[in-house]
Amino acid sequence: MIDREQVRKVALLARLELTDEEEEKFTTQLGDILDYFEQLSELDVTDIEPTTRAIDVSNVTREDKLQPYPNREEILQSAPEQEGEYFKVPKIMSGE
Repeated sequence: MIDREQVRKVALLARLELTDEEEEKFTTQLGDILDYFEQLSELDVTDIEPTTRAIDVSNVTREDKLQPYPNREEILQSAPEQEGEYFKVPKIMSGE
């Protein structure tokens, strides 16, 4: 079982400030979660192959097709700032 001191330690590591009520609530909730994992550890999974998902998932994406937008001026007109034929954005990296 988890106690409030362990919850405080986890909160400190996560840089969270918890009230006394939150500490009590999380102590109970985390205790319940750990109890559930304890129940799961009792299952015999020796013949079960490890998986990352319960069901198979395939990636359903379309192929990217590069094509110019027909009305470039329209897109540039909606930009907050532009410089010539380009969008002007704030500098986010220094040259150092």
